[in-house]
Amino acid sequence: MTPEKALERFETFLRTKGLRMTGPRRGILQAAWSSHEHFSADQMFEQVSALKLGASRATVYRTLSLLVESGFLSSMNNGRGTMLYEHILGHDHHDHMICRACGSIHEFHSEDIERLQEEYAAKVGFTLVDHTLRLEGYCASCTKAGLATSGSQTD
Repeated sequence: MTPEKALERFETFLRTKGLRMTGPRRGILQAAWSSHEHFSADQMFEQVSALKLGASRATVYRTLSLLVESGFLSSMNNGRGTMLYEHILGHDHHDHMICRACGSIHEFHSEDIERLQEEYAAKVGFTLVDHTLRLEGYCASCTKAGLATSGSQTD
Protein backbone atom coordinates (compact mmCIF):
# COMPACT_ATOMS: atom_id res chain seq x y z
CA MET A 1 0.00 0.00 0.00
CA THR A 2 1.33 3.42 -0.91
CA PRO A 3 1.66 6.15 1.73
CA GLU A 4 -1.01 8.15 -0.12
CA LYS A 5 -3.43 5.21 -0.02
CA ALA A 6 -2.67 4.68 3.69
CA LEU A 7 -3.47 8.34 4.43
CA GLU A 8 -6.71 8.06 2.48
CA ARG A 9 -7.70 4.87 4.30
CA PHE A 10 -6.88 6.35 7.71
CA GLU A 11 -8.85 9.50 6.89
CA THR A 12 -11.86 7.34 5.97
CA PHE A 13 -11.52 5.46 9.27
CA LEU A 14 -11.33 8.73 11.21
CA ARG A 15 -14.53 9.99 9.56
CA THR A 16 -16.37 6.85 10.76
CA LYS A 17 -15.37 7.89 14.30
CA GLY A 18 -16.47 11.50 13.78
CA LEU A 19 -12.86 12.67 13.74
CA ARG A 20 -10.87 14.57 11.16
CA MET A 21 -7.40 14.18 9.72
CA THR A 22 -5.19 16.79 11.34
CA GLY A 23 -1.60 17.72 10.55
CA PRO A 24 -0.27 15.99 13.68
CA ARG A 25 -2.26 12.81 12.94
CA ARG A 26 -1.00 12.82 9.35
CA GLY A 27 2.59 13.26 10.55
CA ILE A 28 2.28 10.48 13.13
CA LEU A 29 0.91 8.08 10.52
CA GLN A 30 3.70 9.00 8.10
CA ALA A 31 6.35 8.56 10.79
CA ALA A 32 4.90 5.19 11.86
CA TRP A 33 4.62 4.10 8.25
CA SER A 34 8.25 4.99 7.53
CA SER A 35 9.57 3.04 10.53
CA HIS A 36 10.58 -0.57 10.06
CA GLU A 37 11.41 -0.98 13.74
CA HIS A 38 9.31 -1.48 16.85
CA PHE A 39 8.82 1.87 18.59
CA SER A 40 7.28 3.21 21.77
CA ALA A 41 4.88 6.13 22.07
CA ASP A 42 7.66 8.14 23.70
CA GLN A 43 9.98 7.43 20.78
CA MET A 44 7.24 8.50 18.37
CA PHE A 45 6.68 11.68 20.40
CA GLU A 46 10.40 12.52 20.17
CA GLN A 47 10.36 11.89 16.43
CA VAL A 48 7.30 14.04 15.69
CA SER A 49 8.51 16.75 18.10
CA ALA A 50 11.72 17.00 16.09
CA LEU A 51 9.58 17.47 12.96
CA LYS A 52 7.75 20.38 14.66
CA LEU A 53 4.30 18.95 13.88
CA GLY A 54 2.67 20.50 16.92
CA ALA A 55 1.66 17.10 18.33
CA SER A 56 1.34 16.82 22.09
CA ARG A 57 2.24 13.63 23.92
CA ALA A 58 -1.50 13.01 24.41
CA THR A 59 -2.11 13.39 20.66
CA VAL A 60 0.62 10.83 19.95
CA TYR A 61 -0.89 8.32 22.41
CA ARG A 62 -4.43 8.84 21.09
CA THR A 63 -3.33 8.63 17.46
CA LEU A 64 -1.35 5.44 18.06
CA SER A 65 -4.47 3.91 19.65
CA LEU A 66 -6.50 4.92 16.59
CA LEU A 67 -3.86 3.43 14.29
CA VAL A 68 -4.04 0.14 16.21
CA GLU A 69 -7.84 0.16 16.16
CA SER A 70 -7.88 0.83 12.41
CA GLY A 71 -5.45 -2.01 11.67
CA PHE A 72 -2.46 0.09 10.62
CA LEU A 73 -0.35 -0.80 13.65
CA SER A 74 -0.10 -3.66 16.09
CA SER A 75 0.93 -3.21 19.69
CA MET A 76 2.59 -5.45 22.22
CA ASN A 77 3.99 -5.16 25.70
CA ASN A 78 7.77 -5.55 25.65
CA GLY A 79 7.77 -7.40 28.97
CA ARG A 80 9.11 -4.31 30.72
CA GLY A 81 5.86 -2.37 30.92
CA THR A 82 6.24 -0.44 27.67
CA MET A 83 3.92 -0.78 24.71
CA LEU A 84 5.70 -1.16 21.40
CA TYR A 85 4.15 -0.54 18.01
CA GLU A 86 4.89 -1.65 14.47
CA HIS A 87 3.09 -1.06 11.22
CA ILE A 88 1.46 -4.17 9.85
CA LEU A 89 -0.35 -3.30 6.63
CA GLY A 90 1.26 -5.21 3.80
CA HIS A 91 3.33 -7.34 6.17
CA ASP A 92 2.90 -11.04 6.82
CA HIS A 93 1.92 -12.24 10.28
CA HIS A 94 4.84 -12.94 12.59
CA ASP A 95 5.53 -13.58 16.24
CA HIS A 96 8.16 -12.19 18.60
CA MET A 97 10.94 -13.37 20.91
CA ILE A 98 11.99 -10.68 23.38
CA CYS A 99 15.23 -10.76 25.36
CA ARG A 100 14.61 -9.96 29.02
CA ALA A 101 18.15 -8.69 29.48
CA CYS A 102 18.76 -6.35 26.54
CA GLY A 103 15.23 -5.95 25.16
CA SER A 104 16.14 -7.06 21.65
CA ILE A 105 13.26 -8.36 19.56
CA HIS A 106 13.54 -11.25 17.13
CA GLU A 107 10.64 -11.70 14.72
CA PHE A 108 9.83 -15.18 13.49
CA HIS A 109 7.15 -17.16 11.73
CA SER A 110 6.51 -20.88 12.20
CA GLU A 111 4.01 -22.75 10.07
CA ASP A 112 4.08 -25.54 12.66
CA ILE A 113 3.02 -23.19 15.47
CA GLU A 114 0.31 -21.65 13.28
CA ARG A 115 -1.02 -25.09 12.36
CA LEU A 116 -1.04 -26.29 15.99
CA GLN A 117 -2.97 -23.20 17.12
CA GLU A 118 -5.56 -23.68 14.39
CA GLU A 119 -5.89 -27.41 15.14
CA TYR A 120 -6.36 -26.84 18.86
CA ALA A 121 -8.88 -24.05 18.30
CA ALA A 122 -10.88 -26.31 15.98
CA LYS A 123 -10.66 -29.18 18.48
CA VAL A 124 -12.31 -27.12 21.23
CA GLY A 125 -14.75 -25.37 18.88
CA PHE A 126 -13.04 -22.00 19.16
CA THR A 127 -13.29 -19.60 16.22
CA LEU A 128 -9.79 -18.17 15.96
CA VAL A 129 -9.71 -14.62 14.61
CA ASP A 130 -6.26 -13.32 15.57
CA HIS A 131 -3.42 -14.03 17.95
CA THR A 132 -0.24 -12.60 19.37
CA LEU A 133 2.61 -14.83 20.45
CA ARG A 134 5.37 -13.26 22.51
CA LEU A 135 8.13 -15.49 23.80
CA GLU A 136 10.38 -14.10 26.54
CA GLY A 137 13.85 -15.31 27.33
CA TYR A 138 17.45 -14.42 26.61
CA CYS A 139 19.14 -13.84 23.27
CA ALA A 140 22.33 -15.65 22.36
CA SER A 141 24.51 -12.62 23.19
CA CYS A 142 23.02 -12.15 26.66
CA THR A 143 23.16 -15.87 27.36
CA LYS A 144 26.82 -15.94 26.35
CA ALA A 145 27.49 -12.90 28.56
CA GLY A 146 25.98 -14.75 31.52
CA LEU A 147 22.94 -12.49 31.79
CA ALA A 148 20.40 -15.31 31.50
CA THR A 149 18.87 -16.31 34.82
CA SER A 150 18.10 -19.91 35.64
CA GLY A 151 14.54 -21.12 35.98
CA SER A 152 11.50 -19.92 34.19
CA GLN A 153 9.12 -17.12 34.98
CA THR A 154 5.59 -16.95 33.73
CA ASP A 155 3.07 -14.15 33.86
